Amino acid sequence: MTSKGFAQLIGWVFLAIGILGFFPGLKTTPPVGTALNLAVDGGFGYLLGLFPVNWLHNLVHVGVGIAGIASARSIGSAQAFARGLTWLYGTLALMGLFPVLNVTFGLIPIFGHDIWLHAGTAALAAYYGYGRRAEVVETGETYRKAA
Repeated sequence: MTSKGFAQLIGWVFLAIGILGFFPGLKTTPPVGTALNLAVDGGFGYLLGLFPVNWLHNLVHVGVGIAGIASARSIGSAQAFARGLTWLYGTLALMGLFPVLNVTFGLIPIFGHDIWLHAGTAALAAYYGYGRRAEVVETGETYRKAA
């Protein structure tokens, strides 16, 4: 897979996850009395029973998805997207490890299973942003018939 393919695939996956996060039937709600210190607790729940999300978290996923789809048009922009995703999701994975930061300053929950998911996304993005030496470039050469 090329960086363009990676950007397009990640874009569609994140867009779908972001949209699915808005459906209450796909989330389980935490027990009453669970204090998370979230300033934005609207729509909070665990997507598929595993990943903590709220409506702002879903909007971030939708934004990343749209950016991935848009960046898949050229190799340079796809690599830039992958590099940005590496740093963003690597930072989020590290923040999720610290209780004081794992709710992103009260805005977005990034703890629990989100930590390994963010770390895996960052590692995969690093491969497509930094690790690949060269992309396959398709050239359209035309040949003339010998007369």
